Amino acid sequence: MSDARSPFWAKLNGLIQQIYPDHAAEELGPRLVEAFWPEGATMRKRGRVPGNRQWSERDALCITYGNSIVDGQHKPLDLLRDFLHSHFVGTINGVHILPFFPYTSDDGFAVTDYRAVNPVLGDWADISRIGSEFLLMSDLVLNHVSSQSNWFASYRQGHAPYDGFFFEASPEDDLSEVVRPRTHPLLREVETSRGTRHVWCTFSHDQVDLDFRNPEVLLEFLRIMRLHMDNGVRIVRLDAVAFLWKEVGTRSIHMPQTHAIVRLMRHFADYAAEPLILLTETNVPNAENLSYFGNRNEAHAVYNFSLPPLVLHAMLAGTAKRLIRWQGGMPPAQLGCAYLNFTASHDGIGMRPAEGILSGEDTGKVIDAVRSFGGEVSMRALPGGGQSPYELNITWFEAMKGTFAGEDGHQVARFLASQTLVMALEGIPAFYIHALLATPNDREAVEKTGHNRAINRHRWDYGRLQALLEDPESDQHVVLQEMLRRIGIRRRQRAFHPNATQFTLQLDERVFGLWRQSLDRDQSIFALHNVSAETVEIDPLAINLIEGEEWVDLLSGERVEPSGGPIGFAPYQCRWITNRG
Repeated sequence: MSDARSPFWAKLNGLIQQIYPDHAAEELGPRLVEAFWPEGATMRKRGRVPGNRQWSERDALCITYGNSIVDGQHKPLDLLRDFLHSHFVGTINGVHILPFFPYTSDDGFAVTDYRAVNPVLGDWADISRIGSEFLLMSDLVLNHVSSQSNWFASYRQGHAPYDGFFFEASPEDDLSEVVRPRTHPLLREVETSRGTRHVWCTFSHDQVDLDFRNPEVLLEFLRIMRLHMDNGVRIVRLDAVAFLWKEVGTRSIHMPQTHAIVRLMRHFADYAAEPLILLTETNVPNAENLSYFGNRNEAHAVYNFSLPPLVLHAMLAGTAKRLIRWQGGMPPAQLGCAYLNFTASHDGIGMRPAEGILSGEDTGKVIDAVRSFGGEVSMRALPGGGQSPYELNITWFEAMKGTFAGEDGHQVARFLASQTLVMALEGIPAFYIHALLATPNDREAVEKTGHNRAINRHRWDYGRLQALLEDPESDQHVVLQEMLRRIGIRRRQRAFHPNATQFTLQLDERVFGLWRQSLDRDQSIFALHNVSAETVEIDPLAINLIEGEEWVDLLSGERVEPSGGPIGFAPYQCRWITNRG
């Protein structure tokens, strides 16, 4: 299949020219193909046509570290598998295991060996076993590598090919426009066999940025992608991909070559025999984030990064005004694309995606509330100096303790409303394990590690967790059981297909409302969510319930009469009103 006139090779050669114009496509192309399709791997004869069959309303993901559950006796990956089987079978069918490689910092995102599973967690057999039973997502940590990795040691010693693997710059270079997610100095001085060098470190001085201007770096990551796929991974998360390509004198984010590399990976995914979904992780303002859909030719899915800070604001303010305005302007995902919807993740609640949507006053109130509930705020450096809030560090359950007015008694109901809202949106829902388990802030971990993000990366003792989950009075039992009940209801509704039609309703600003219609137009759902601590009534005429149809609230089981009286909502009550229960 090396005919340059074939659709596969013609597109590949064009992408190579965009990324590496100084390299001969006829020489580099076969090497790229061999990296992704080594001997024994199968390539499809024709690429997949973009469509919406890669996912359905039955899909939902759990995000977790490999050691979120421990007991001091068994391999954490075995405990995770046991937990998944005990609670999620038939409800949550996918799992994102956060970086499971040997690492030195950032809880896995400073990788020392991309080809090994951290022996503290388990081994590749454990990963493959979970991948055979659940839709498995893994991280391709491709922007940077640990400063204590063999790659970086070989770079410092001048050994090929690693002597060309890392991005160097000079302290004299103009780096004032570089977009930064952190406040530390961008460059790190290191001694090498070739003398003093300054390497680029976007995230920390233990995470040294790779230089994708060298095609050998891309080749290596295509081999690593193949390793993931061979071990059952079917969703690859492209971590921090926005920062991939750097050029001195530019912002060094969202560079054209970065988008071209994502398109190349998508091109290979489309011709892979195994189903493979690419998810880009770009914690940036909304328009920049959406650019990674490309023209249906980049990421299959993007994180809906503006959603967490806007849902947080709505629940704290008791009004969905900002959320409604934003959602009303959100485009539907293109054919063959989908949003990944979430509120909580292993990172903090990113504030950059809310820029231009929340005012400075809104953001200030959110920050004050989060701090009052025991959370922290992490900052980022601004071009030209100064700092700005980058993310809020708090567990989502603790963030639901109250409102701008302070703590109250609605924490569980508020939490469930925030998650039910996410379940109803166009896209695939994902739930962080510590949200599902109503995990409190881990202040001890913050003090021990000195890192704000540790507040939301608790490690549960499995015995204690099991006892809490068996206690009907515990927050853990109440939250997990009700979350699984609602996710179970959701996965049976065709109108909740990730690409089903969606309209944002303009109702009482305390109610975030959506109309969803199944792809076959046979089912409608009016998904209505009270984000306030007040009782609210909605006139059935306001949502145009059709006479002659039988309407039922899926969540409560109550019938709803189109010609009846107002539809009542208790504080934080949600209703999914449908004609096809």
